[in-house]
Amino acid sequence: MAKTSIIIRETRRKYKVRVHNRCKICGRPRGFIRRFQLCRICFRREALEGRLPGVTKSSW
Repeated sequence: MAKTSIIIRETRRKYKVRVHNRCKICGRPRGFIRRFQLCRICFRREALEGRLPGVTKSSW
């Protein structure tokens, strides 16, 4: 989990270009999926619980 201060600091940047994408749930900066604004870990958890519309677990 990212510190709350780090998450808030990322939103108050002088240069908007330098903003680093962070997960909306946990604040993780790595493994970020832009389409859902989530990190890979939170994405998987939310998808398995059925909270992301249109996302299904693949099987073949």
